Amino acid sequence: MTDQNRKLIDSRGSSCPGPITDLAIAYRNSKIGDEIELWATDPGVKADIQAWASKTGNLVESITEDKDRITIMIKIIKR
Repeated sequence: MTDQNRKLIDSRGSSCPGPITDLAIAYRNSKIGDEIELWATDPGVKADIQAWASKTGNLVESITEDKDRITIMIKIIKR
């Protein structure tokens, strides 16, 4: 995966619906095979991302948490 195929979205400090809105914008500008790395601090983003992926048919590769952020890796498999 090259950096051209990965987009980093920093939504830390934003609450619902901010992270999903940021993801939707990145998704509109992506193509199949791209990865989106979303950084967030709102704990509700974990459920929101799962619902978004189910609705759009895309893949949540991982959700990890540390003291500073929630990191979500999304693979675009459907447009």
